[in-house]
Amino acid sequence: MDEAGTALFHQTIPFTKRLGVEVLEHSREVVISRLAWEESLCTAGGVLHGGVLMSLADSTAAVCAFLNLPEGAQGTTTIESKTNFLRAVREGHATATSRPLHTGRKVIVVETEIRDDETKLIAKVTQTQAVL
Repeated sequence: MDEAGTALFHQTIPFTKRLGVEVLEHSREVVISRLAWEESLCTAGGVLHGGVLMSLADSTAAVCAFLNLPEGAQGTTTIESKTNFLRAVREGHATATSRPLHTGRKVIVVETEIRDDETKLIAKVTQTQAVL
């Protein structure tokens, strides 16, 4: 686990602490985080809630964008997010991997893949972050 990355997530996005997000790696090139399946985060049938998965992706992409801010920028905020859900998570972890696709002066576009413990693709998210 990347303790400095986890602390960064929990300080800048306190909701990630409530979800139990752990950071595995964080750099300008890639940010990887995960959360454990937990019954309280599920819908009927023991499926990890889509909103939880989107929160994981949004938070991971936001930190990726933050790490790629241009000089003088004050921060970033999500202005658009598009998610394709491909399968359910019923156990183990959901792991999000975010990489920058475009790092401009006004917007940053980040692509995130969420995978299960067997590395099967759970969701694909493309997100646009405004540079503040």
